[in-house]
Amino acid sequence: MSVYIGLINPKSPANVGAVMRAVGCFQADAVFYTGQRYTRAAKFNTDTKNINRLLPLTAVAHILAAKKNNQKVVCVDLIEGATPLPCYQHPENALYIFGPEDGSIEQDIVNKADDVVYIPTHGCMNLAATVNVVLYDRLCKQKNISLDNELIRKSRDTNNKTKVVKSC
Repeated sequence: MSVYIGLINPKSPANVGAVMRAVGCFQADAVFYTGQRYTRAAKFNTDTKNINRLLPLTAVAHILAAKKNNQKVVCVDLIEGATPLPCYQHPENALYIFGPEDGSIEQDIVNKADDVVYIPTHGCMNLAATVNVVLYDRLCKQKNISLDNELIRKSRDTNNKTKVVKSC
C-alpha cells in the first residue's frame, strides 16, 4: 500500500508543516509539491514533529511525475461533478492531489485523474485541514485499524498520562 500527497504550488509554510504532521500521524508515505512559493518560505516550516526528517518532502516540476505505476490519481478539490468524500471508497495505492490555497487544480490534471472527490462543506477548507480530513476518512474506512490503548500510549505526548476512570 502506498499513499502519496501531492500539493500544487502551496504558498503557506504553516500549511505544508501541518500537512507533514498529518502525513506522519496517518502514516502516508511521502509528500510532493510543485511551484516555488513553498521553497522560498521553507525556512519558516512549522512541522512540529519534524516528520520531514522521516518522510520525503520533494519538489517536482509536474505533480503527476510523483505517481507510481500502481497508484490511482485522486484529485481533492471543490470541483463540479466530483464525488462527495463520505461516498468515496479509497484505492489501496493513491496519489492524492490538492490544489493551491488560492486556486484550483488545473483542468489537465483533473482530466487525467482516476477519481475526483470533494469534502461537502459550506465554504472552502484550509489546505492542511483538507489533507487531514481526507487521510482521516481513509483511515476510518480501512478494515484493519488499531483501536486499542497501546496505540494511544504510543501516540500521545509524553506529558499526557490521563486515563478514563469509571466510577459507580
